[in-house]
Amino acid sequence: MNKTVAQVMTPTPITVTPEMPLKEAIAILVEHKISGLPVIDGQGELVGILSESDLMWQETGVEPPPYIMILDSIIYLQNLGRYEKEIHKALGQTVADVMSNKAITIKGNQPVKKAAQLLHDKQIRRLPVLNEEGNVIGIITQGDIIRAMASD
Repeated sequence: MNKTVAQVMTPTPITVTPEMPLKEAIAILVEHKISGLPVIDGQGELVGILSESDLMWQETGVEPPPYIMILDSIIYLQNLGRYEKEIHKALGQTVADVMSNKAITIKGNQPVKKAAQLLHDKQIRRLPVLNEEGNVIGIITQGDIIRAMASD
């Protein structure tokens, strides 16, 4: 299969903005039966991705980090910055509060094989496809790749 990402991707995917209320984004995921959404700013540039796993914090809550006490001092055994991020996600009200802001992306002119490798290596389900200006022009998922394999 020598196709490019642009030939296989889903063009013009549904996107959300960081300011969107979380309930609206969840409704979009459910209505369209999708598991993630690219998050774009006012210029159409990708700023993150919202996935089902980002939303799990809303239901599961956050466990306090383990600590020990020595001579009236508390010593945390885990990074407190990570704990604060988890609390922020669990209590988030907007897309920006819970999204992952380090989205892995691919360009449309890349081979599908590269997309498949990224999806596999990074253990992710979707890749936003960007044009040269950094705008989202599509999304490629494992399902898109399987359908392309079947059509060959």
